[in-house]
Amino acid sequence: MTTLYLLDCPASAVAARFGARLGDDPWAGGYIAPLKFAPVITAGREFVAGPRPAGGRLAPRMTPRLWGVEPPPNSDDPARRIATVRNHNSPFWVGNLRNSEFRCLIPATSVMLWGNGTDYEGRRLKHWFAPEAQPIFAMAAVWKDEDIPAFAILTKDAAGGAASAGCKAMPIILPDDENTRQAWLHGGWPNAKAVIERPVEVELTEKSDPARS
Repeated sequence: MTTLYLLDCPASAVAARFGARLGDDPWAGGYIAPLKFAPVITAGREFVAGPRPAGGRLAPRMTPRLWGVEPPPNSDDPARRIATVRNHNSPFWVGNLRNSEFRCLIPATSVMLWGNGTDYEGRRLKHWFAPEAQPIFAMAAVWKDEDIPAFAILTKDAAGGAASAGCKAMPIILPDDENTRQAWLHGGWPNAKAVIERPVEVELTEKSDPARS
């Protein structure tokens, strides 16, 4: 499960990497954990949800949003926000996923996943991963229009190096391909669903713990 990631670069570098309008995001670099604000790249309208204007695509823009959306009303723990989306067909998510305005990209430079082992002090092992050829990469995500707009990262079963390290799930990291990013931000649901359900295309390489570098 993804509960921490690193975006070790300023907002200007992220905007340049993904061709997004910078806006007023003050991000200077650092770690992001649930219930923290983080840069999000979206092609939705500026401040409110709703249909985008006809006649052309809106340019992607960066905006800060909270990591972790409010749970459904019948949740066992209504105070616990939801940081990841494992079931992409859940009725709680599907309305937002089918509306491309609510799909977004979460930029990162590395991501932490929990392994199934423990260290010599009995603590669960943390593994840090990143695509070798993408210094700044994009994770697929969805946001909800709440009192404080918030996002959740899409995940799937771990594969490759993450699975070998004993991790159960991993974020869906998009390949470094503009057409794929556009399909996620603008495409109809069949095309966007194909993006997240295709076999893992991005091989993750295990990195040293940034805190110890």
